[in-house]
Amino acid sequence: MEMEDHLKSCTKSKSKCFSTRFISIFVSSVFLVIILFHIQYSSPFEFSLSERSQRWGFPSQENYSNVIETLTSELKDSVAFLPLVDLRFRETATTGHTWFMSSLNDTLEENETEHLYFPSKASKGRLLCFKGRDIRDGTKNSYALAWRGSLPDSAILLEGLTFVSDTYYNHENLWHGICAMAPLVRWSMKNECLKPARWVLFHWGELRFKMGSWVQQLMQANFGEVKVEGFDRGDVPYCFEKAIVMRHDLGQMKQETKLKVFDLLRCKARSYCGLNPAGKGREINERGFPILRLTLLMRRGSRSFKNATAVTDIFAKECAQVEGCILHVVQSEDLSFCDQVKVLTNTDIVASPHGAQLTNMLFMDRDSSVMEFFPKGWLENAGIGQYAHHWMAKQSGMKHQGAWWDPIGEECPSPKDHLQCFHFHKDGMVGHNETYFAEWARRVIDQVRLSKVERASVDQAKQQLDLKACAC
Repeated sequence: MEMEDHLKSCTKSKSKCFSTRFISIFVSSVFLVIILFHIQYSSPFEFSLSERSQRWGFPSQENYSNVIETLTSELKDSVAFLPLVDLRFRETATTGHTWFMSSLNDTLEENETEHLYFPSKASKGRLLCFKGRDIRDGTKNSYALAWRGSLPDSAILLEGLTFVSDTYYNHENLWHGICAMAPLVRWSMKNECLKPARWVLFHWGELRFKMGSWVQQLMQANFGEVKVEGFDRGDVPYCFEKAIVMRHDLGQMKQETKLKVFDLLRCKARSYCGLNPAGKGREINERGFPILRLTLLMRRGSRSFKNATAVTDIFAKECAQVEGCILHVVQSEDLSFCDQVKVLTNTDIVASPHGAQLTNMLFMDRDSSVMEFFPKGWLENAGIGQYAHHWMAKQSGMKHQGAWWDPIGEECPSPKDHLQCFHFHKDGMVGHNETYFAEWARRVIDQVRLSKVERASVDQAKQQLDLKACAC
């Protein structure tokens, strides 16, 4: 009767019946395999647990440790150090590459400078390592990427954040130095004002052991103690727990971003030197005229004025004709870092020959004015480099009021060779033109005077902007 009911059930639902039969066959097959397997390994001579594990592909704890040790050793041995300077790209870098650490492409962010960060997704979690401390040949210094658990043998791990800067120029010159440092300052601003534990400096891949005193104090004002790493603990690899690498100076950083960086540096430098410029824009003399400060920032040697006294007399005469105008004449080489910050903080117009000392313009208030002078031959032979302080003025929010190129001087013996002529004129001295200088000074002084009268009403808002600039 039960069989008949079952047949009737199967007849009503063939698919259900088939499923039941399939399951029964599958369970029986599995049971049979288990029995055969048990018989195969149940002899008096059955393998030990470790032997079974090895036969089945599961290593013992001891063997597992050996495998890990072997893999770690192989990873250490496989770390490949490449030359910091890739001669293939030394003259002309191709898209996505530079000749410094050429195997790695930069991280690009809109309005920001290109950079490399380690460890990161781009580095697959690997740390950056350097080896070598050659100061004359960047191809003898090298770099590699390695996982923290498998750093090269004898490697020294440097903990904390490391700032790495490579520049085409150098870190001792004021202008070149600040162009190399500004991207690192910006990166810090964007990343919770992080401060480096150390700095690593390269020039064309050649290791450098210091930055210029002016540059170092500016960085100290912003970050605190500046420690430049010299890799002096042996000829071994040095690896960094965290590292940010800048190799393009100001790179692709946009104008608005540059202004924020220089606002911060200006504010930090003033604070570092104990200066409080609050109210400076509202200064008036006893007769109620706005105070206007004109500074002649002199230099000695190359690109100095041939007749500094004559130039001083011209500017003094023009300044004396404007109520509230005060002239200061200072020698840049005689000023400490904080002296330079103080002088330029209290300057509305700076007039100076072309040179690194003009980088101090960044300490002036935004919209202050710059006047620049060049020796004979620069206009024709110096190329775009002679516009460095035009760029500096724009980046720091100043008004570059033009330049004067001396038309008088010795002629280059090889006029068709621009490079040779540039070297011939590079360290020449600057003459003067009384009529031109007087008219130029008069025009700039009058423009700044009017501007100061207009700005007095909005000075309070400017002071608030200055306070925000120091927030980092």
